Amino acid sequence: MDDSRTVQWRRDPTTSRTVRVLWSLGVGTFFAAIVIVVFWRLFDLAGQTGGQSIVVAAFAAVVVTILALAVSGNTERHLERLTSGLPVTNPTGAGLRRAMDAALGTIAMLAVIGALMAAGRLVVEYELLAIGAGPFTGLAALTLPLALVAIVLSVFLQSVGTLDLEERRLYLHDPDEAVDLEHIEGVSVRRIGDAAVLTLEYAQPDGQYVPGPRRLVVPPKVAREVQGVVGTRP
Repeated sequence: MDDSRTVQWRRDPTTSRTVRVLWSLGVGTFFAAIVIVVFWRLFDLAGQTGGQSIVVAAFAAVVVTILALAVSGNTERHLERLTSGLPVTNPTGAGLRRAMDAALGTIAMLAVIGALMAAGRLVVEYELLAIGAGPFTGLAALTLPLALVAIVLSVFLQSVGTLDLEERRLYLHDPDEAVDLEHIEGVSVRRIGDAAVLTLEYAQPDGQYVPGPRRLVVPPKVAREVQGVVGTRP
């Protein structure tokens, strides 16, 4: 191992599929809940004028358009064509990727929640279960707290930093923090998907508490490097 080199990493929605999927589904669940409420409100209002088919067609057109943009090779250019003439500013770069992830997550959760609601309605209509639509309604409602957990996990699994093997220091960014590996006397690693959770055990010279993060989420390669530094220190 070359002690003069540094190892840099970045874990965020652009570099980690796990973080991207968790964030997309988490945010998408809340948007899906809002869309369902708005859709049914418009559907009920349109029922008074016989325009329910128009609402359904417009909703389907929006979904198809989003899916077409997602699979397009040049999403930004196609989005500009669609919104030309409208007084809107289109997102670009990372902002556009985030917007498309949120939109795809919304569509995915619309399908999940919609399927649960439809199943519950069929159960009630055909009296398939003695307890009615309760289980399906409960599962649909459970998607909201699960979405919050997914968002929290996506934040927890993000990290940016640099491991300086010469200085034997771990530099964390956002927020900025430095961990002196000379103060670490034990490291344990647990894999979670494409990430590794480092649990750091600090030495306590003269019984004094050493401040610093006790758990870090890093790529597996960085975790192995940290274990190597702590295990080979003089």
